[in-house]
Amino acid sequence: MSAELFNLNGKIALVTGGSRGLGLYMAEGILAAGGAKVYISSRKAKACEEAVSELNTLAQKNGWKGRAYSLPADLGKREGCEKLFKDYSALESKLDILIANAGATWGQDLETHPDSAIGKVLDLNVRGVFSSVQLFHKLLAQSGTAEDPSRVLITGSTAGITPSMGGGTYGYAASKAGIHHVAKILSSELGPLNITVNTLAPGFFPSKMSNGLLERLGDNIVKGNPRKRLGVKEDIIGATVYLCSPAGNYINGVILPIDGGVHIRNRL
Repeated sequence: MSAELFNLNGKIALVTGGSRGLGLYMAEGILAAGGAKVYISSRKAKACEEAVSELNTLAQKNGWKGRAYSLPADLGKREGCEKLFKDYSALESKLDILIANAGATWGQDLETHPDSAIGKVLDLNVRGVFSSVQLFHKLLAQSGTAEDPSRVLITGSTAGITPSMGGGTYGYAASKAGIHHVAKILSSELGPLNITVNTLAPGFFPSKMSNGLLERLGDNIVKGNPRKRLGVKEDIIGATVYLCSPAGNYINGVILPIDGGVHIRNRL
């Protein structure tokens, strides 16, 4: 089997929410697979710069040809999405891979859960993702061909597939279920433009977003997982490279759980 099947040689990618956690892992995977440029976006400019420095140090150490670049933006607001598009368009005329990973969560008991928190989570996790695809799809279409389509990869969650107990993450679960459906619609609409749209649905990976829940339920989460472990960096990198490389050319409209099989259970 040719290694070319899983390469991203020369590709240009934009990773939102790419300064830490799963987004940073995905950016690393793209560079490791031969990506030429990876633009890192998140709300805080300093976080973007630190992530870019980390990625470029890795690239130099491992002999990867590609490099990372910083493009901070607040995608929880439409004007932030428009700023990101404007800033990117000033640098590039096309885009090969858009990873819409920026997201937020909020956990609080039903009685005290603020309405504003629901709005904040939905704005970033649904509206921000939709706006990103809407704004960038013409640049993706400039790059995609029938033989090698451009890729949109959206970060969903197993919380959007199977309701889980505990945590009070009502807005998060709703946002992920919602963006799964939006992604399916987009996959049908953008497919004829030589753009595929797929969704990763991670389970529990140690990250800043999930650490609070892991501190309370960590042992139960591991015990309830058929693989008896949490996710690791290589799990998310493998899925990202597969869906963005020639190996994933014919995959479109898929929601791919990356959770060891826990999504088939009704509870943690």
